[in-house]
Amino acid sequence: MTDTTTTASPTAMAPATEGRRVSPRVAVLISETRLFFREPANLFWIIVFPSLILVILGCVPMFREENDDLGGLRLIDIYVPIAVLVAQIVAGIQAMPPTLTGYRERGILRRMSTTPARPSTLLAVQMLLNSALAVLSALLVITVGRLVFSVDLPSHVGGYAVGLLLATAACLATGALVSALASTSRYAAGFASAIFFPALFCVGVWIPVRSMPDTLANVVELTPFGAAASALEQAAAGGWPDWSLLGTLVAWAVVLTAAAIRWFRWE
Repeated sequence: MTDTTTTASPTAMAPATEGRRVSPRVAVLISETRLFFREPANLFWIIVFPSLILVILGCVPMFREENDDLGGLRLIDIYVPIAVLVAQIVAGIQAMPPTLTGYRERGILRRMSTTPARPSTLLAVQMLLNSALAVLSALLVITVGRLVFSVDLPSHVGGYAVGLLLATAACLATGALVSALASTSRYAAGFASAIFFPALFCVGVWIPVRSMPDTLANVVELTPFGAAASALEQAAAGGWPDWSLLGTLVAWAVVLTAAAIRWFRWE
């Protein structure tokens, strides 16, 4: 992954109003959206990469064969929720922290604190943009799975949506904490990478959670990523996710958010 820190100030990139007033929040949203979509790396890793993983795996014949050990499912069926969560991890942990830390490093957050466009607005906009892209990527993964590999759509749509939203919140909270603790964008990228690969393991990229030994699976499900993987898998199969899994996601999101608020520095 590359460092996707933007090089322009959000306030400097605020759109011209041409005779009409635009609220600071709207101005920051518009300028940050423009900057965000000028970063092709962000778009590739969040939008394209998860679906690309699914297509590559689906091209392996073994992944398209029914497996008795998986209850008659195919490996590609199992990997759709995993690819969905990869998008959340990339957006929350890889894309957001270097950007926010870069703004702080260059004094942009400090300068914004003296304007109507408060730094908290920038943080909220970054979380909104990354979560929206992550959810869009999840929908793309599900669509690719259905159209290309005939993977069934999630049977319990409500449970799937709740699990996905809580997973997104937990990943963004993790990224916010990385942004709070890292002093520079390079440190943020390093911290994010240190979390990224264990997170991929926990969602089951190398070994699906249901195929892990029981002890390992139980430990993994105590992490937000493992809990999210099992919750989405249960909802995809038609059941409401276990409340213990949803509770784990809520607990991690709350604790990590509180820690990020406690230690986040605007300058």
